[in-house]
Amino acid sequence: MELLNTVTVEEAKNKIREAFGGFSLKQENISILDAVGRYLAKDIIVPIDVPGFDRSTVDGYAVISKDTFGASESVPGFLKYKDQIEMGKKADVTVRTGNCYYVPTGGMLPEGCDSVVMIEYTEVLGNDICIQRPVAPGENVLKKGEDLKRGDIIFKKGHKLRPQDIGMLAGIGTINIDVYEKLRVSIISTGDELVSPTEDLKLGQIKDMNTYSLSAASIEDGCNVIERTIVKDHRDLLKNKIEECVKNSHIVLISGGSSMGNKDFTKDVINDIGSPGVFIHGVSVKPGKPTIVGKIGTTALFGLPGQPVSALVIYKIFVSFLINNIYYNEEVINQYIEGEISVNIPSAPGREHYVMVNIREEIDKTVIEPVYGKSGMLSMMAKARGYVKIKTNQEGLIKGEKVRVFLF
Repeated sequence: MELLNTVTVEEAKNKIREAFGGFSLKQENISILDAVGRYLAKDIIVPIDVPGFDRSTVDGYAVISKDTFGASESVPGFLKYKDQIEMGKKADVTVRTGNCYYVPTGGMLPEGCDSVVMIEYTEVLGNDICIQRPVAPGENVLKKGEDLKRGDIIFKKGHKLRPQDIGMLAGIGTINIDVYEKLRVSIISTGDELVSPTEDLKLGQIKDMNTYSLSAASIEDGCNVIERTIVKDHRDLLKNKIEECVKNSHIVLISGGSSMGNKDFTKDVINDIGSPGVFIHGVSVKPGKPTIVGKIGTTALFGLPGQPVSALVIYKIFVSFLINNIYYNEEVINQYIEGEISVNIPSAPGREHYVMVNIREEIDKTVIEPVYGKSGMLSMMAKARGYVKIKTNQEGLIKGEKVRVFLF
């Protein structure tokens, strides 16, 4: 029997980067209203100063700060009230020593003032304003261009747009943007035992889970899933379906058939279809050791384990890596929290080990608890809040050890 020629996770990522690093996605220009979750194809350069004028951040009185020095509730200062600045209009006046103007939050500041006294620290006495607290130069003031300066790069190429980003784009007058096309993903689950979730089960059959979980993961990564299908364990059926998917997809995910059993012929089928074929078969990782990565033309193919947890773990490690770091050029920062592991967890050196965990907050610490189960149990992933990575040369974790939980 052929043995897996395993590589480390980092070696696998380097091979993936080398195989697909030169590929360029098409670009399209879309409205920002359709852009949430899309990836920028170009840097966004700020075309205007934000704000475009000096403005107040509070309701209060525009003053010259030195006129307020020494003011207090017991010994207040007094300034002559001149007028109010109307919201949304130019402030065509100048503040002079001993005077002040009322300005609302967001209102334009008149010439001459360098700060604003909050209305809570003032009292109106006829035509005078009683100042009960001093302000420093620049206090309660947002200067022109202090938020964003014309020419700044606000978002870099590859940035995945969030709802707050859409608001920012609108705020600088950018309504249409260039984004990368959505990656087209096809997902194939293999197995004689698999049936659709809508079918009644016969003894020995199971409902297909991987097609749906991998579809959801791909959509979350900004992809367009164009094919979801189950293929029985028949070489010609699998070959025909992969050939069909390769023609229209950037990525093809094949769940099952990556191990070394009699019906595990995914590697051979990929190699038969085209070149360069499979360049990874076996990764030093738990779960997911028999992972396959290949390439036909410009299409990436991943042979994922059939076990649901293993399939999703390998998707997170390698498919998301290809999508975000290489195709979309996004600077990915994995979200994590730190805490103490609640029990000893053994691990065999020589492979990265990914452990599903939950998080419990106690009064003085964050406790990380493993979610127990076998790789065929999708409930493990559903119950988990994230995972802990045990490094290749690490002999497990010791109870109380600080660990980093990468969040789902």
